[in-house]
Amino acid sequence: MATVRYSDEELEEFRQIINKKLEEAQEDLRLLKDTLSHKDDHGTNDTGRTYNMMEDGSETMSREEIAQLAARQEKFIQNLKNALVRIENKTYGVCRVTGKLIKKERLKLVPHATLSIEAKKAQSN
Repeated sequence: MATVRYSDEELEEFRQIINKKLEEAQEDLRLLKDTLSHKDDHGTNDTGRTYNMMEDGSETMSREEIAQLAARQEKFIQNLKNALVRIENKTYGVCRVTGKLIKKERLKLVPHATLSIEAKKAQSN
C-alpha cells in the first residue's frame, strides 16, 4: 500500500508557513517575558505587539495572566517545532488517529495539528 503523505513541494509550503508563525510566536514570547521582567517600571513603551495583545479590555494584566500567556506561547512554539520535525520525517499532515491526510485548509489555520477534524470530533465526544 502506498504511503499517504504530502508531496515535498507541499511540505516546503507548510515549512514556510510554520517558520513564519514560529518567528512571530518567539517575538510575542520575548515581548511577554520582557513585560514580566519590566512589570514594575511602568515604562511608557506602549507600542509593539505586546501592548496591542493586551489592549483588548483590561489596561493592566496581572503578572499571573502574562505568565499564563507566556506558558501558552511556549507550548505553541514547541508544537510548531514538533511540526517541523514531522516535515523532516515526511509524516507532517497525517492524522495520528486515522492515518489519513489532514485537510490543507485545516493545516494552514492550525499548522501544528496532528488530528483530522473527524478524529478531533470523535475525541471530544
